[in-house]
Amino acid sequence: MRRLARLFTIFTLLARYRLDELLPDHAASTPLKWLIRLHPAAWTASTAAHPWARARQAMEQLGPVFIKFGQLLSTRHDLLPEEAIADLANLQDNVPPFGEQEAINIIERELKGSVGDLYGSLSHTPLASASVAQVHAGTLKDGREIVVKVIRPGIEKIVERDLALLLTGARWLQHLAPETKRFHPVQVVKDYRHILLGELDLGQEAANGAQFRRNFEGSPLLYVPEIHWHLSTSKVLTMERVYGVPVSDTAAMLKAGVSMEHLSEIGVEIFFTQVFRDNFFHADMHPGNVLVNLSDPQNPQYLSLDCAIVGTLNKEERFLLARQLMALLDKDYEQIAILLVEAGWVPAHTKIHEFQNALRTVLEPVLERPLHEIEFGPVLIRLFQTARRFEMQALPQFVLLEKTLIHVEGLGRQLYPELDIWEIGRPLLEQWIRDQIGPSAIMQTVKRNAPALIEQIPHIPKLAWDALQEMRKLSENQQQLLRQVEERHLGQLRRDRIITLLGLIGLGAGVSWGLNPQWLPDWQHIPAGAWISGTIGVTLLLTRLRGHGNN
Repeated sequence: MRRLARLFTIFTLLARYRLDELLPDHAASTPLKWLIRLHPAAWTASTAAHPWARARQAMEQLGPVFIKFGQLLSTRHDLLPEEAIADLANLQDNVPPFGEQEAINIIERELKGSVGDLYGSLSHTPLASASVAQVHAGTLKDGREIVVKVIRPGIEKIVERDLALLLTGARWLQHLAPETKRFHPVQVVKDYRHILLGELDLGQEAANGAQFRRNFEGSPLLYVPEIHWHLSTSKVLTMERVYGVPVSDTAAMLKAGVSMEHLSEIGVEIFFTQVFRDNFFHADMHPGNVLVNLSDPQNPQYLSLDCAIVGTLNKEERFLLARQLMALLDKDYEQIAILLVEAGWVPAHTKIHEFQNALRTVLEPVLERPLHEIEFGPVLIRLFQTARRFEMQALPQFVLLEKTLIHVEGLGRQLYPELDIWEIGRPLLEQWIRDQIGPSAIMQTVKRNAPALIEQIPHIPKLAWDALQEMRKLSENQQQLLRQVEERHLGQLRRDRIITLLGLIGLGAGVSWGLNPQWLPDWQHIPAGAWISGTIGVTLLLTRLRGHGNN
């Protein structure tokens, strides 16, 4: 019943914002378009704004699942037109906080104790509130400052209900407009479901934060707050409170005397370090999740918040990414096309020369500019838009990476408009490639596997003896098999000879009986014995010949 009521709410908003204009121009969608237009909410609807702007307004009213889904779609340049991307990028997640007592009840239920016993202090008024969780400030018993993140009550059921509706809608769209199958709408929703459910699990966010903290421990570039595990569960996260100014507050940083050029450069270095050194990158690097520590303005340090969404790439995927980036820098359009086909992003039947020419047409005007003037965001957008014409299917992890890189570059250019992301990134890429294929990489592999090799040394004599025994057994088995084959062959020869002999005897007997008719009664003036013996003899000879032919 609740799902039906929710469906009616969605249908009403479709009518209020006349989103029938976004439905595919397909015969099967015509009835739904007319149903939307006949809804009373559509009669007074305004269509002055762009349809995607109206879609953004509808998503904001539908709540967290649709807001976050729209935010995800705003990064899919391979799926949506540019006007859709621009509108969906402005989605706002502003939700009133839930009740103070509700937050206290969740904390005490999850941590199995009273707030007074668990914490030194805890503010009942939240610092911040979002659709999934809200944050409260407090202290530990030893006085250290903390923040406590609490999952919004009942959000899991809301999320599961709306995700089910989204999945149904994706399947309906795929059925309604078969041409949308190449965009994999069902898989897009499933990938989004995985991301959103990860955000609902604060235990996963805590584990991600701990990993980032370990990766950058002692680094002057990035600081990640400490997780207090004994005060954390899947619905409550307690972590160190850090202070800094939002990375978007350039006025405050300039006033403090921070070098914007240096700050933008270390942001790029952090990104490439996360991707290529650590294979673990923050995939939600919007300004709200990044602060800057100004305690030492000459050596500013980034502060990373909210590690719910992360991305990983295996070694093969990182090699592919590095080669693609290097090909872009070298303007090697053929290599870009080949790499995208080899990666499976573009179908194998794609004509490389056509794809190459299309890439050259859209990328050349951008890449011909001086490197420091090239913005990677527009390059990626043009690349994905072109590849979409060739049925591109990007992996979710690469989509996250693309989104992150665009965020990093956007933040960097906001701090320092002349930021040359390639000047910083190329040496890091080249060094990483050398580290992976050079002598040091080989030594690292040997070193990494040395304990296992050393452990096996005492077993080598036995392993060698076992191998020799297996080889001896194999040799014996082979010899036995050969003997069996030979015996079978000799047996077949004996049988063939016997059959041939009997056939000749039978044929000879038939001829003899034909010459001596008095032996047995005749039939058709030919003795019966001649018929019988001759038939047997011919049959045996034919059987022998047929068997020889088959061999």
